[in-house]
Amino acid sequence: MQRNIEVGEVIRRVFRIYVDQAPVLMPAAAVVFVFAGIVSDLLQAGGSGLALLALLVRIVATTLFTGMIVELVADVRDGKRDATAGQLVRAVMPVLGQLIIVGFVAGIGIVLGFVLIIVPGLVLLTIWSVAAPVVVLERPPGLGALGRSRELVRGNGWQVFGVIVALTILVAIVVFALDAAAVSVSSGVGLAVGVVVGVLTAPISSLAQAVLYFDLREVSAAPGPAIQTPGAGPTPPQSNPFGGD
Repeated sequence: MQRNIEVGEVIRRVFRIYVDQAPVLMPAAAVVFVFAGIVSDLLQAGGSGLALLALLVRIVATTLFTGMIVELVADVRDGKRDATAGQLVRAVMPVLGQLIIVGFVAGIGIVLGFVLIIVPGLVLLTIWSVAAPVVVLERPPGLGALGRSRELVRGNGWQVFGVIVALTILVAIVVFALDAAAVSVSSGVGLAVGVVVGVLTAPISSLAQAVLYFDLREVSAAPGPAIQTPGAGPTPPQSNPFGGD
C-alpha cells in the first residue's frame, strides 16, 4: 500500500536546505530569476494581453532552476552538501533543451487551465509539480516527464497541493510585508528591494519540487526507472492523482 508524504515535514526540509545552501542557491537564483523577471516585467508593461506570456516565462524559469538544484538536494540527502554553482549548471546542461520544452508545455497547460476555470490549472500545477526533477534524473523521452510526474503524485495529490498552497501563502506574506515597507521609504528603494526579494523567494518553489520528487519516489507504489539512467518506462495510467490507486 502506498504511503502518504507529510506536508509539514516537506516544508521544514525545504527551508532547512534553503538556509544551509544559501551561498550556492542565491547566485544561481540571481542569474536565472533576475533575467526572467526583467523579461516578464517588459512583457507586462507591453499590455494586459501579454500578462499570460509573462507568467509562462516565469514558469519556464522555475522549471529550469528546479532542474539545476536537483543535484544539490540529492547531495543534501546523501549528507555531502558539497555542490557548487558550477555543478548545478553542468547537471542541467545535458537535458537543458528538454527542460525548456517540458517547462514550456507545462506552462501553457497550466496557464490555459487557470484561464478556463481556475481548477484545471491547479490540478495541472499539482500533477506536473515534479516534472523537472524527472527530466534531470530519469530522462524519459519527449514529454514523458509529465506523465511520470503524474504517476508519482498519484495518491498524494492533496498533500502535494497542500505544500504548494502553504509555501505560496508564506512567500506572499513575506513579499507583501517587505514590499510595503520598502515602498513606504521611496520608490527607488522599493524597486531594489523588489528585485532582492524576488531572488530570495524564487528558490523556495524549486526546492519544494525537488524535495517532493525524492519523497514521492520513496512512498510511490511504482518507483519507476533508476535515478540518473536514461530510458523510459511504460505510459503511466491515467488515474485520479488526488485519490487512491
